[in-house]
Amino acid sequence: MGKNDRTPFDSIEGSLEYMGMLREAVRTSKTSVDADTAAAMSEGATRRLEALQLVAYKLDRLAWHIDGSHRILNDLRTLRRLLLGERQRA
Repeated sequence: MGKNDRTPFDSIEGSLEYMGMLREAVRTSKTSVDADTAAAMSEGATRRLEALQLVAYKLDRLAWHIDGSHRILNDLRTLRRLLLGERQRA
């Protein structure tokens, strides 16, 4: 990768932004799966319903991990600011 190639992970702020987008994508997917689940229930599609319930569970787990990662990144950003502030005063 060249020096000018940027990724969302070049900074904590970029990573936080990426995690926010990922969080929104999971929410959108969950809404879609919920609608598909309701349709499967009304159609009596038992096997499809079970698969969709597993997908919903996995999306919930992913959302939980994303939220945790977002909190950790926030903590790191706060700690960096505190450390930089202390260095500037010293």
